[in-house]
Amino acid sequence: MTKTTISSLSDLARLRSAPELSPEASDRLRSELREAMAHASWFTVGVMAPSAVKALEALRALERSQDWETMNVVENTAVNGPVFLKANQRGGSVRIRTEHGLGEGFLISSHGDDDNNPSTTWGPLPLNFF
Repeated sequence: MTKTTISSLSDLARLRSAPELSPEASDRLRSELREAMAHASWFTVGVMAPSAVKALEALRALERSQDWETMNVVENTAVNGPVFLKANQRGGSVRIRTEHGLGEGFLISSHGDDDNNPSTTWGPLPLNFF
């Protein structure tokens, strides 16, 4: 993880991999994220992780923190190594594929039910953020 000063969610957008955050920065970002997420109807999540197990752990922690229903893994890689997990809250599905050359962390994208609520993406956030 990269050590860098992060004061708001917008600071993360320029990063390829999630930074190491202080407890204070994590608390501040969680508060900002909670407020930003309140305006969305549903979410997609992308997780870049060193393994499928770590990617699913990060997703499950997010689901618990947001009181979301557990999404079902419909596709998973049999290969050990770095992965990209894509979760779609609306469809309730999770797909995991082997992917080399990515950073580490997760991205949360908000979605609305109409054009009045445009999509926004936050992250990369550390895998242990929630």
